[in-house]
Amino acid sequence: MKNLVRAGSSAVLLLAMMFVGSLVLWVGLPLGCLYLGSRVQGATQSLGAALLAMAGALIVGIGTLVPILGWMNRKHGELRAARGRESYGQAALEGVMVVSATVALVGFSVWFFFLSGAAPVPLLSGK
Repeated sequence: MKNLVRAGSSAVLLLAMMFVGSLVLWVGLPLGCLYLGSRVQGATQSLGAALLAMAGALIVGIGTLVPILGWMNRKHGELRAARGRESYGQAALEGVMVVSATVALVGFSVWFFFLSGAAPVPLLSGK
């Protein structure tokens, strides 16, 4: 905790923003693309159009979010350097991405195995 205070509240805020942006990248963007695809498929009755819309939205979303996350990581490094702290390059963004991907994976696993009602192994479902 003491190191977080020394890094400055702006750097901590940037880390929190990177974490939220990473969760949007792992969770929000795929869910949004699925929603978009379902709306397009419902309106056009075309699976191809839905897949094309989803792929396009995914490319645009990733192309937008990744540079923003990179910019925040550079700003985080600049803030650390301005306070006389050592800059670790991409380590902040890499750590945030790993933690957010782990949170997303654990959340998906809990939802899939315990909340969705789906049987992970159909032969063991008892039906």
